[in-house]
Amino acid sequence: MTGRDDWRTDEVDELMNAILGLGSVEEAESFFRDLCTLGELRDMAQRWAVVRLLAAGMHYAEISRRTGASTATITRIASWLHHGEGGYQMMLERLGPKAPAPAAAGATKPTPPNPSTT
Repeated sequence: MTGRDDWRTDEVDELMNAILGLGSVEEAESFFRDLCTLGELRDMAQRWAVVRLLAAGMHYAEISRRTGASTATITRIASWLHHGEGGYQMMLERLGPKAPAPAAAGATKPTPPNPSTT
């Protein structure tokens, strides 16, 4: 392909346009759940959590403990964060600096307190 990376195909363009057409979190959930396997969704969510924690300055070992990602995966994500297409940086800037505190792999999220009982 002249002037384009080999991953930028007409099919990828069509997918990106479909994503841009999503109007809410609920629509995105429905679309991505139909498009991806649960494993693919979890992998993407894990990668985004790693990006947020890297941006917050967290050490690789702690990111691995919190997310379950291997240090090899974290290293690869850090490389794209600093030397990629700029997409991670763009979204970090748009969404602000708040980094999530994901639980370790396989852990459940704590139940928030019920406001009527507190």
